[in-house]
Amino acid sequence: MQKTHSMLLIHPPVVRPCEAPAGIAALAGFLRHHGQICYTADLNLEGLHHLIEHPLQANGSENLPDDSWTRRSFRNRLTAWSRLSSWETYSRIDNYGEAIRSLNRVLEVQGGQTSSRISLTNYENANLFPIRSADLIHAAENPQKNPFYPFFSRRLSELVEAHNPDIAGFSVNYLSQVLCTFAMIGHIRRCSPETRIVLGGGLITSWLRRPDWQNPFGDWVDHLVCGPGEEYLAQLFHLNGDSCTRITPDYHDFSLNDYLAPGFILPYSASRGCYWRRCTFCPEKAEKSVYHPTTPEILLKDLGKLVTDTHPILIHFLDNAMTPALLRLLITHPPGVPWYGFVRFTPELHDPDFCIALKKSGCTMLKLGLESGDQGVLDNLEKNIHLDEASWSLQALRQAGIGTYVYLLFGTPAEDQASAEKTQDFVVSHAPWINFLNVAIFNLPLFSDEAKKYKTFPFYDGDLSLYTQFHHPRGWNRGKVRQFLDKQFKRHPAITSILHRDPPAFTSNHAPLFMLRQP
Repeated sequence: MQKTHSMLLIHPPVVRPCEAPAGIAALAGFLRHHGQICYTADLNLEGLHHLIEHPLQANGSENLPDDSWTRRSFRNRLTAWSRLSSWETYSRIDNYGEAIRSLNRVLEVQGGQTSSRISLTNYENANLFPIRSADLIHAAENPQKNPFYPFFSRRLSELVEAHNPDIAGFSVNYLSQVLCTFAMIGHIRRCSPETRIVLGGGLITSWLRRPDWQNPFGDWVDHLVCGPGEEYLAQLFHLNGDSCTRITPDYHDFSLNDYLAPGFILPYSASRGCYWRRCTFCPEKAEKSVYHPTTPEILLKDLGKLVTDTHPILIHFLDNAMTPALLRLLITHPPGVPWYGFVRFTPELHDPDFCIALKKSGCTMLKLGLESGDQGVLDNLEKNIHLDEASWSLQALRQAGIGTYVYLLFGTPAEDQASAEKTQDFVVSHAPWINFLNVAIFNLPLFSDEAKKYKTFPFYDGDLSLYTQFHHPRGWNRGKVRQFLDKQFKRHPAITSILHRDPPAFTSNHAPLFMLRQP
């Protein structure tokens, strides 16, 4: 007879609190389908809201900086929080930005009391680095020093006392979550030493796939999970043979209307891994991740049930890249809700009729990884993007009424300033058809095959780093790239206009909401 276990799944701070955590929702659905007892807690949303709602618990009013901006931000903090749940706010970027700045100012002041820097989208500590295992252990040994401690010490104790879980699992995808995660682990070790600790998620998988990996957390974490959590849990709990079949995510535990959006945004993964997986410097390729698409039958069943159960205002497809087959499936079987996701520039997208059909299916915005406006750079990166086709696609999408969020990457080994200027020229000439831009500077994956070609040096002294600096073969180093972006690229009037439209802090997560508010 299969033994029943009890598991507490935790989403730790800090990440953007605009969507429910898809990772632990998927694990909750999987465990409950197999008769296991499971509880979920979005301590990211709860923790940020606690700091906003009860700021003076962390620092007395006499310690507040005495300036009008800070006083106004603290006075209006609850109004600012509620504004981000109102459709009206997404009609004007200036009103939206004011609410974001007010909330971030309150969080910044809160964090300053513990040498921390907190915002709605990030957490840092001036003395502790998330890529240094010794610092993570220090965070676990001293949980009371974390600015979220007044909140999570009470909340975790309540959860453990109420549910007595056998296992507490933390899902960690970003560096901004790591220090708080280990502080929470430290607290659970104190209040419930018999509870086993499991640590998984995208970031943990990347660490475990480092070729030099040696576990430094043996005294604090019982299990580290590499890859999909369902496969690990199936082995841990000795589940049935069909245990790795795709199960519909379960969002029932989450307060669906409390996220910073004017309604519930449904995050959904139609696949794992990347179907292209050929780009130079691709982490999916470097980590040897396998691509697993969800079958059309299961996908349509999932979306039908989730839309009925959660009544979303928007579906966010989390796939590394939505396949043309998936796009065609959504055209023939519209989900009945607006949606957006990341796609590659493929031939389908420069077909005006295809784009119009996408729009009719509910497509509100597409994120597109252009990376460069220089064909030579694109060929070197093995993107399989042709600039003339990208041009036609941007125009076809615009004409169909679909927003475009274009991603650019500067400073790759094949680029130099002349190449960067070609990218600028491409963006300027296509500005009428680009709604939003993401402008990033290239980081070299530490253990990629390409890293062996260059002289490298670390960003920081940390044993958990995944990226490294390098001597650029064309002398186009990060300082020069940053100077070009700040003093030339971003100052062009056509590009400045695009960048001004980008929602601060939440960027692509909130951009489709602004598209939905356009006449």
